[in-house]
Amino acid sequence: MQAHRAADLVNLLAPGPPPVEAVVEVLRAYGEPEPIELTEGDVREMREAALVLREIFAARDVDQAAESLNAALAEYACPPRLTTHGGTFAWHLHADSSDDTPWGEWLLTSSCLALAFLLTERQAPPGGLCAAPGCGRSFVDTGRGSPRRYCSPRCATRERVAAHRVRSSGRPAS
Repeated sequence: MQAHRAADLVNLLAPGPPPVEAVVEVLRAYGEPEPIELTEGDVREMREAALVLREIFAARDVDQAAESLNAALAEYACPPRLTTHGGTFAWHLHADSSDDTPWGEWLLTSSCLALAFLLTERQAPPGGLCAAPGCGRSFVDTGRGSPRRYCSPRCATRERVAAHRVRSSGRPAS
């Protein structure tokens, strides 16, 4: 779930700072407890974290993904610790500096942990960037077969239809 949250926040934040309420809605959708109090400064910090995470999603192979994750963890993470946030939640793992850490640090470290777990479980990149021209959205890949290339069935279908039309027309692919 945290890996999917990371992809959704990268897709929202990386193109440019979105409205604070848009970020709050994504956090709310992933179960962040209320009240969710974000400022424009928090969103700017989260955008910086999203740009680092986007590079992890852009990794071409498992070794590059692991290298990018290790670099981000070395630069931004603290020693892992277990927390309940003062008894509010079940015990869970954090690699940020405190339970009151800034939003950008929280996003980056929690996302890196989630993506690292996926990488070790699958021995493959934890996600990717959509191969459809003009899309480039981040996605999480939890499948077993060949690696995903598209963020959604819609992008994959659009690409298959476009390729079919080119083949049917007799024109060379561009």
